Amino acid sequence: MKVLVAVKRVVDYNVKIRIKPDGSGVDTANLKMSMNPFDEIAVEEAVRWKEKGHAAEVVLIGIGPQAAQDTLRTGLAMGADRAVLVKTETETEPLAVAKLIAAVAKTEKPDVILLGKQAIDDDSNQTGQMLAALLGLPQGTFISAAKPDEAGRITVIREIDGGLETLSLATPCVLTTDLRLNEPRYASLPNIMKAKKKPLDVTTPADLGVDVAPRLALLKVAEPPTRKAGVIVGSVAELVDKLKNEAKVL
Repeated sequence: MKVLVAVKRVVDYNVKIRIKPDGSGVDTANLKMSMNPFDEIAVEEAVRWKEKGHAAEVVLIGIGPQAAQDTLRTGLAMGADRAVLVKTETETEPLAVAKLIAAVAKTEKPDVILLGKQAIDDDSNQTGQMLAALLGLPQGTFISAAKPDEAGRITVIREIDGGLETLSLATPCVLTTDLRLNEPRYASLPNIMKAKKKPLDVTTPADLGVDVAPRLALLKVAEPPTRKAGVIVGSVAELVDKLKNEAKVL
């Protein structure tokens, strides 16, 4: 079984972001960048499948500038076999990302495509679903457990509003990972050194025949409003009065 894993380079989740003075976006200058945490979980799951003999090859795909190679090398150090970088300086939206992954998937012909359920920078939670629709494949989203079997199917447990749902999916399929699926490993120094020699191919959206021109216009980015200080009330009657007449939630 071949597994294709999509990874995204984002601002590290430990970093406090800053809004540009003109409100045109997030200032990423001199900020630490790392792999999207949900994608890191996807890489870990694919590597575990390989270690258990379920997967023969794990291929990574990243989309972004030249610096995104560092993120792919991190995934290679975790245990992936090779990587593909779709090099572009354009800020890609979920639909464009889905089209690019679909184009690479048609060449790679993976049995499973693994993605994080969402990226922590835009929180769109759209790419996996769009990708499954473009390729006409079954999908399992928000998975918290997954188990391939000998019959070429994958049983997944996905988290839904009402609890947990268990699905059996035929391959090829698209899976998006949730936080509770696993805990990603730290790449060891020897594996980081080995990752530098693993194959990393570079292509472009033009080579894949995909138009990545933005379809959305970002109007403004602003800090959330500062929360007002709380008020201590003297009685239940006063609380009800404030909820009814000031907060107007009753």
